[in-house]
Amino acid sequence: MDSATSDPRTDTVTESRAPLGASADNGLKIVVVGGFGAGKTTMVRSVSEIRPLNTEETMTQAGEAVDDTSGVSAKTSTTVAFDFGRITLDAHNVLYLFGAPGQERFWFLWDRLFSGTLGAVVLVDTRRIDDSWYAIDRLEKHGTPFIVACNDFGGATFTPQAIREALDLDPHVPLVNCDARSRESSKIVLITLVEHIQSLYADPARAPRQELV
Repeated sequence: MDSATSDPRTDTVTESRAPLGASADNGLKIVVVGGFGAGKTTMVRSVSEIRPLNTEETMTQAGEAVDDTSGVSAKTSTTVAFDFGRITLDAHNVLYLFGAPGQERFWFLWDRLFSGTLGAVVLVDTRRIDDSWYAIDRLEKHGTPFIVACNDFGGATFTPQAIREALDLDPHVPLVNCDARSRESSKIVLITLVEHIQSLYADPARAPRQELV
């Protein structure tokens, strides 16, 4: 991770990430959730300024009976706890990114990850859009602000209206397209989330009332 690497799919170069600073006063927490194989680990990895902590394990034949791998058959590893990354906003504020595991058997971890969260990104694979239902349901239950980001896997494209209808998405929830492999694209997703949260708190009638867990 100390040297620059390139991704042939995006033709971009990932530079060495800066070490952790010791002067931050405020830590802001954002969680990236979504279905199995939606690109959560990839997004955290692409945008973090430090080498991300991850809990990926190699997928085995034993997991085939429990995890639905349709549409992601090329996937060889999976997150079993969470991913963690960091972005320095300024001298006193840092953003902590947590990527949640996508398989149903690990969903029990989500409620704890949502505790103290500023907001969340629901990462959607439009090939498996039904996998996003649980994430949206839990975030709405907890009163956690979120946006929806459709990760580009190069498949069929859908109109924003079709995706909103499929997810029964509130018209006030931002919907964006992204490429989780791209640092710039992932940064735009996070900026969109922060702007959405700011707009919610600017309107007392819409300000989130988060459930304690």
